[in-house]
Amino acid sequence: MRKTTPAIFLDHGNPMNTLEHNAWTDGWSAIGREIPKPKAVLAVSAHWYVPYTSVTAMPKPRTIHDFGGFPRQLYEVKYPAPAAPDLAARMQNLLAPISVGLDMRWGLDHGTWSVLFHVFPHADVPVIQLSIDNTQPASFHYETGKRLAPFRDEGVLIIGSGNLVHNLHAYAWGQRHMEPFDWAVQFEDRVRELLLAHEDVPLIEYEELGSDGMLSVPTPDHYLPLLYVIALRRNHEQVSFPIKGFDGGSISMLAVKIG
Repeated sequence: MRKTTPAIFLDHGNPMNTLEHNAWTDGWSAIGREIPKPKAVLAVSAHWYVPYTSVTAMPKPRTIHDFGGFPRQLYEVKYPAPAAPDLAARMQNLLAPISVGLDMRWGLDHGTWSVLFHVFPHADVPVIQLSIDNTQPASFHYETGKRLAPFRDEGVLIIGSGNLVHNLHAYAWGQRHMEPFDWAVQFEDRVRELLLAHEDVPLIEYEELGSDGMLSVPTPDHYLPLLYVIALRRNHEQVSFPIKGFDGGSISMLAVKIG
């Protein structure tokens, strides 16, 4: 009998992590070696943040280079993972009554492929993406995450890709190893405490977590993928943090593993 597949929130950070060898990329590689090879990956990426709910359903998802100002080598990266159109079609029933579109245009954005490049470097695991509906409140995303639970029993690895702390206005471009801001550390510590205590309500209502939260989550796009993952936690399951650290003072690289 197949064990329940973990669910993981990965902080993807700078797209250059795709090409670099550092503590975070080593951590992503270790996750790929340690977990059973999944049947497929369902990714919820901060970078598909649109006013509707859709799932990628094309036969061969393209590698989207959704950024600017980086070295040419990064734009040449391809992640030719196969798709899982049957899994995408099932999403329409699983998430009903939410209207789910079958998308034939998007593909895999860097929130997905920059981490999977290290987790599954051979691109041999089928991948689909679920969009984040930016017209909906945080509670909607948490409840949508709950509906994905049956996939975990079928060998599907659900990944949320964003950043727990993501403030680019405070980011130290060119000084990636600077000490993190106090507010960033305090917010990350508070989130970890709530996760360990299995207190999801304050995490859903993150806008009530004070000034540290306002600075750490100035926009919801990189935070919301976390809610999809923690919604999948079952009563007996532990939460762990296999990757830690900060990039540029204002980007958390914390990974959150359920199961």
